[in-house]
Parts: sequence; C-alpha cells; structure tokens
Amino acid sequence: MNDQELEILLNDLESDRVERKASISDKGKLCEAICAFANDLPNHQKPGVLFIGVHDNGICANLLIDDRFLLTLSAIRSDGNILPFPTMIVQKRTIGGCELAVLIVEPFRCSVCAL
Repeated sequence: MNDQELEILLNDLESDRVERKASISDKGKLCEAICAFANDLPNHQKPGVLFIGVHDNGICANLLIDDRFLLTLSAIRSDGNILPFPTMIVQKRTIGGCELAVLIVEPFRCSVCAL
C-alpha cells in the first residue's frame, strides 16, 4: 500500500479493516486485531491495517518507532498466539507528519478452499 492509500485509511473512521493504537501496551488487543484482519469475516478480500503510534482520535502519540519496536511487532506473527501464522508486513511510515508503525495484514487465502 502506498502512502496515499494509508493516509486515506488513517484519516477515515476505524472499521473492520482499520485499527488505531497509541502504543503496544496491550498485546492481546493487537493480536485480536491481527487475527480479525487475517480472518476477514466480512469478506472484503482486502488487507486490514493496524496503525500504531496514533490515538483513536487521529492525534499522533509521538512514539519512538525504532528497529527494536518493529522487531517486537514482527514477533507477534510467530509467537504461537495466532494460528495459522498471518501474512503481514510491518513497516515504519511517516503519514501526515506522524511517525507510525504500520501492520498490513493480508486476509487468509486457503488454496484448498478455492475449489
């Protein structure tokens, strides 16, 4: 996803495809959002996006998004709490002047189910 697409999602209301978190203090909530995006129950067939470093009202939380922070987020994928492992991209992005961690979670696609 490019910066323009992400900015549109960031500035829109939270939905079943978009979630905002000010921090990673509640990893359970992060896992829930990632799992929901991967399951894609509304069948959008589009990725879900988790923005970390921004409050629900859209104000920047001014988090330090460094390599260690990004590695911590990446580890959520394979720590055993979400099965099967989701397909996700973890990136540092600056959107609207706010430095964010962005997790793009692809909906689960089962090749056997597509028969």
